[in-house]
Amino acid sequence: MIKRYIQITKPGIICGNVISVIGGFLLASQGDIQYLLLLSTIIGVAFIIASSCVYNNYIDRDIDQKTERTKNRVLVRGLISAQHSLFYAAILGFTGAAILYFSVNLLAMSLAVLGFCIYVGLYSLYMKRNSIYGTLVGSLSGAMPPSIGYVAVSGHLEPIVFILLLIFSLWQIPHSYAIAIFRFKDYQKANIPVLPVVLGILKTKNHIIGYMIAFIFATLLLTLLGYAGYKYLVIVSAVNMWWLSIALSGYNTQNNEVWARKLFFVSIVVITTISVMISIDGVPIPIPTCYLS
Repeated sequence: MIKRYIQITKPGIICGNVISVIGGFLLASQGDIQYLLLLSTIIGVAFIIASSCVYNNYIDRDIDQKTERTKNRVLVRGLISAQHSLFYAAILGFTGAAILYFSVNLLAMSLAVLGFCIYVGLYSLYMKRNSIYGTLVGSLSGAMPPSIGYVAVSGHLEPIVFILLLIFSLWQIPHSYAIAIFRFKDYQKANIPVLPVVLGILKTKNHIIGYMIAFIFATLLLTLLGYAGYKYLVIVSAVNMWWLSIALSGYNTQNNEVWARKLFFVSIVVITTISVMISIDGVPIPIPTCYLS
């Protein structure tokens, strides 16, 4: 029974987002790590993400039964009742928000709740089923964790918070389009208007390249604006070029599914590398006088 309740929180998604939370937190910490604060941030964000994933499972249970990948999910099979899942999601969400509010700060909680509202309210309830731009909207919620990690330490908004949001948003789009390509038939069966289904795979490849180039330039901003060092620049640029080369090879591939899976897995390497490198090669940032009082 416990395993079922864990499964509907999508642990893989939680783990991936926790890594980026830690990256943003350690970037802001600059070696002065408050471990209790870090733990509270991780737990709070993890609970809110878990809540949003349970709500997503509840909302998508009708379309999940139509596809091979999702037809065996807990709610589709009726292993947990819909009512119990809603109660479970609410408990997770309120617990996560309370942890962030009382043990971290109001700003971290606000960003986490904003990401939750975008993912559950705007993306899952409407955009995913009705718009080709659903992926773009969903990318905003997926990009929140590193910014939450950063403000958990800083307690205020700075330009770097928005740069992190930009980087992780731009990364989400080619990452998600790759999934849409190798899961093309599933999205088609469920009548979900993702880009490959609506405009075709070739145009999706063009969009992937465009967003990937924008993402690469965004990653450079951390060094250009003095937030990260040259170790970050060299290593991140290397994995970015690797990712881009794989994306470009998609124009000559004979098997789009295999190519898209490779693009997807390398995207995980890319974003993990960025999270690690901002953790270990961040540059101390002077605190503006307006924050000193």
